[in-house]
Amino acid sequence: MERATARLFDAMADDYDRLEPWYEHLYGVLHPLLVAAVTPAHDDGPRRALDAGCGTGAQTALLEALGYASHGVDVAPRLLARARGRLARAALALADVAALPYRAASFDVVVCCGSTLSFVDDPAAALRELGRVLRPRGRLFLECEHRVSLDLAWALLSASTGDSLGYGLSVGAAWRHLARGGASTVEYPGYGRLRLFARSELTAMLAGAGLRPLRWWGIHALTNLIPSTVLHRDRLGRWTAALFRALAAVDAKLARFPPTQRMANSLVVLAEKL
Repeated sequence: MERATARLFDAMADDYDRLEPWYEHLYGVLHPLLVAAVTPAHDDGPRRALDAGCGTGAQTALLEALGYASHGVDVAPRLLARARGRLARAALALADVAALPYRAASFDVVVCCGSTLSFVDDPAAALRELGRVLRPRGRLFLECEHRVSLDLAWALLSASTGDSLGYGLSVGAAWRHLARGGASTVEYPGYGRLRLFARSELTAMLAGAGLRPLRWWGIHALTNLIPSTVLHRDRLGRWTAALFRALAAVDAKLARFPPTQRMANSLVVLAEKL
C-alpha cells in the first residue's frame, strides 16, 4: 500500500497546496489547535520536532515558526521536493512512518496530520514508531479519519439513489461501514483505500505505543451536513458556499466538545509519551 500511496500523492503534487473547501476548513481549525498544543511553555534549550507524513511541509513550517529544529518524512518524492523548495532549514527524508530513520527518543514533538495514519498498512506499528522516537513526556499531535460520521450516511443515501453523490459504494458496502462496530476501510473517490478509526480502537493503539491521550477534538461534524464529495471541489455554488461558511464557523467553535467528536469526520488527539 505504501507504493500506491506514494503514487497517489505524487500525482496530486502540482495541485496539493490548492485547498478545496473541505481542507480549507480542516486546516483552518487544525493549525491553531496544533500551535496551542505544542508551543513550548518556556525556553529550556533546543527542541526537535518531526512532521510524520509532511507532504509539502505545511505543518513542518508551523513547527519551525515555533522554534523547533524540524524534520519531516513522507513516502511521496514529488511532495518532498515541493517541501524542500519552501523549507530551507528543515531536514526532510523519504521514509515510511512505520519505519522511521531516527534513533529512539529523538524528538520532543511528533505531528502526524493529513490523515497519514489512515493510509498506512499497519497503523498500530506506525504509532509504535511514532512513540519510539518521542522522548519521555514528549507530545504526539495526531489527526486521522473517524469511523463514525454523517458522511457514511451520505454514502448510503448516494448508493440508494444510483450513486447520485459520487461515493462509489454499493448499498451493501455502505451499510456494512455504518453497521460495523470497530475499524473500517473504505474506498473513497480519488483517494483510494482509507482506514477509518473508532476512538476506542485508536485509544488502544496509543496505549500499545506507550502514549496517553491528553485531549481530543473533532473536525467536520456539522460541516458533514453537506456531503464531503460536494466539498471536495475547487468551487462551491453560491448558496452551498454560504451554508458551508455558516456550518464551518459553528463547527470550529464546537471542535472540543465530546458530542462533536463522536460524529466528526476528522478525529484529533494530543497524546503524551509515558
